[in-house]
Amino acid sequence: MALYKRVRDLREDNDKTQSEIAQVLNMQLTVYRRYERGERELPLWAAIMLSDYYGVTLDYLVTRQKINT
Repeated sequence: MALYKRVRDLREDNDKTQSEIAQVLNMQLTVYRRYERGERELPLWAAIMLSDYYGVTLDYLVTRQKINT
């Protein structure tokens, strides 16, 4: 699974809007949408913030490991 799909799935699984996540990352909604569509590469700092926000490992976020549940 690609990073942008994992980011979208995490957002949807947590019932968040793109606008809410853009605010968490302190960025414009249009920029966040591009990350979620795979049009731009998600920067490392944003990946770290998202992994902390969702309570998942960075490895899981970048699709290197499955979540332990």
